[in-house]
Amino acid sequence: MSARFDLMNNDLGKSIGKRFAGLSMLVHNSSLPRSTQELVSLRASQINGCGFCTDMHTKDATAAGETAERLHLVAVWREATVFTPAERAALALAEEGTRIADAGDVSDATWAQAREHYDDDQLATLVFLIGLINAANRMNVIVRTPAGLYQPGQFANAS
Repeated sequence: MSARFDLMNNDLGKSIGKRFAGLSMLVHNSSLPRSTQELVSLRASQINGCGFCTDMHTKDATAAGETAERLHLVAVWREATVFTPAERAALALAEEGTRIADAGDVSDATWAQAREHYDDDQLATLVFLIGLINAANRMNVIVRTPAGLYQPGQFANAS
């Protein structure tokens, strides 16, 4: 299976992709814990049905030391006991931020929960991370980027 269109094999697509990757690197290098970033990205990718991003964030999280148990339980995080209260707040924010079409917005309760665990810089990072992963999911789903070929750190030098 191949993508219906390779965005990185198009001059304009590559140029835009580099800028997108630059934003992603700012998020990656923030004070928001790397494990939280990967869990949030993985959960949004699962919700959006993006195989490529699910593959990527599972592999990147594993390479960063995340356990298989926690990765397997991201989809059912509410029922799992392996996530910290801060991670649970980030996952709730990611789900509501991803499912805006279903609920209309992020609830005040979810925002308050995230506010309780993250400082202003980390909250800004979470908001941008959720927006960026949802954009990446949509682009990859539109062009049908296949899952399974990603190598950890593959885009580290893309920006």
